Amino acid sequence: MSESRRLVGLFLAAGVFFGGTFVAAKAGLEYFPPLLFVATRFDIGALVLVGYAVYRFPREELLPRTRSDLLGIAGAGVFAIGLTNACIFVGQQFTSSGVASIVYSLNPILTPVLAAVLLSDERLSRAGGVGMALGFVGVALVVGIDPASLLGGGLLGKALMLAAAVFGALGSVTIRRADSSLSSTVRTAWALPVGALVCHGLSLAAGESPAMVEWTLPGVAALGYVGVFSGALAFIAYFGLLDEVGAIQGNLIFYLSPVVATLGGWVLLGESVSTTTLVGFVVIFCGFAVFGRDSIVAELARLRRMVRDRTEAEARPVRDAVHDSAWGDQD
Repeated sequence: MSESRRLVGLFLAAGVFFGGTFVAAKAGLEYFPPLLFVATRFDIGALVLVGYAVYRFPREELLPRTRSDLLGIAGAGVFAIGLTNACIFVGQQFTSSGVASIVYSLNPILTPVLAAVLLSDERLSRAGGVGMALGFVGVALVVGIDPASLLGGGLLGKALMLAAAVFGALGSVTIRRADSSLSSTVRTAWALPVGALVCHGLSLAAGESPAMVEWTLPGVAALGYVGVFSGALAFIAYFGLLDEVGAIQGNLIFYLSPVVATLGGWVLLGESVSTTTLVGFVVIFCGFAVFGRDSIVAELARLRRMVRDRTEAEARPVRDAVHDSAWGDQD
């Protein structure tokens, strides 16, 4: 598998798995107190991922050895996983999934601001800024946000979603700055328990208890999804993507997630998709195209060189044969 295909695979995996988080979280919050819900989510994700990491990696690759390793784990566990998701799950009690997703989609816009302060190797180009703005407009169209609902009541929910976007952006930039020697899978295996501890601590501080949980089939299904798919698997893909392309480009998955959530609702729940939503899909695609213009041009140039080199390699034996034949005739 080529490097570009692997990156596309990581991007799609993270976007698809994260895309269902808002819907599953909204469903699960009917049966779980919010902070205990997200803490249990990471308990499940940690069990799955730690078991896999112990099976997959040799012991010497499992242990953090440097300050950078510890900083990367802290950035992932405390900020990108723990505080981000605590704010998302609590905030969704006070606002709709649509409003929550559009406010959280400020994450890719906030990331370049923090990257400019904390990172020396990541800057947003003018084309990148235009692409990012198009992506945000596209997300607003996809979720069908009415300016009145976006600017109206539910201030606490929107403030928490904004805090989640800030923590998520800070976490991704911190991970990139740490430049840990740990693989993204091992780092995530350490970070998920850290995130779980953060959320369990917040849950205890908020007075939540296991007696408040209603164990129903829909609640268990929602917990299973956010624990395994948008927990362990999504974070493996997401943090792997951050290591490869950086915080600014990696966080563009949060423009893809609302698209996935909308299509999932249409396919699985029979929800309608309006013309405005389809226009939003196109706008998001245009935003990705503008943002990745330089990468697309570089990839096309690489493909042209590959075709040219292959054509020349195939033609060389023919030229050599003709050349040898000509010299043979002279003899």
